[in-house]
Formats: sequence, C-alpha cells, structure tokens
Amino acid sequence: MNKVFLGIGGNIGNKEKNFNHAYTLIELKLGKIVQKSSVYETPPWGFQAEHAFWNQVIVIETKLEAEELLWRIHEIEADFGRKRGIERYSSREMDIDILYFNDEFMESKSLIIPHPKIHERRFVLVPLVEIAPKLKHPLRRLTSIEMLESCRDDSIIKKIQDKP
Repeated sequence: MNKVFLGIGGNIGNKEKNFNHAYTLIELKLGKIVQKSSVYETPPWGFQAEHAFWNQVIVIETKLEAEELLWRIHEIEADFGRKRGIERYSSREMDIDILYFNDEFMESKSLIIPHPKIHERRFVLVPLVEIAPKLKHPLRRLTSIEMLESCRDDSIIKKIQDKP
C-alpha cells in the first residue's frame, strides 16, 4: 500500500460542498483517506483572485502507482470543471496536488514528486505541520516544521474548520 499526502483546495462555488464531494471521489477513485488536517482559508498564491481559497492536506492509502494516481486526480478535477492547459494558476472549484508519494522521488514529463513547491507555500506547510510535523522531505532532508520556519511566504493562513 502506498502512503500519499495530497494537498486539496478551491476558491469558487460552495467550498464545503466541494470538499465533501472531493472526499467521496477520492475514496472512490484513489484510495482510503486515513488522515485529514484542519481546513484553512488562504489567499491565492501566484495570482490575483476575488475569493480566498480553502486548503487542506489529507493522507490516503492507495494501491495505485504515481502516474495512474495522477491520471485519476485529473479525472476528479475534471468532474469539478477544471480544464487543463489554460492558465497555470487560476480560480477553481477543486485542485488536488500530490505532495508526497511514500518517501520517493520521481520525475517525468507529467509528474514531479515530491511536489517541487512544497517549501514555498504556507498554505501547504501549515496543514502539513498539523498532521505530520516531523515528516522529512526526501530531497531537502528538512522536516515539515523546518520548512515552515524557513518559508519566505508571508501569507496569512487562518484555520476555519478543525479536522473534519
């Protein structure tokens, strides 16, 4: 069984409904959710947007290999209306990123694991520290806490919902 950390988030539509629907689709198409951080309200990262995001880190156990997992994540995002290739950063109902896949490093045309921007994003690091403070990044060799402490992102991250 593979242990995978996913970052999920969205800033348009009914966010609570979208998150609940995402949990259902993740369990149906990807694997069992074994842990969830609290949900946090965060500003857009890398672009301007009218609405704040909700973000969360979840852990799943899956039999899928990384490339098939990514393909199924794209299916779930498409269910929420995401169209790939338009803009790198944009408002959306649901975005799902693979943060870690076991403690592996992999790089292909379509996928880099661990996610290459984990250490730059407070909206990922704050919920990650909540559920896995001592988890070590397989390349940087820093824990989640150490990455958060050295993160240059000064975004305000506000807990809006305790662990569901």
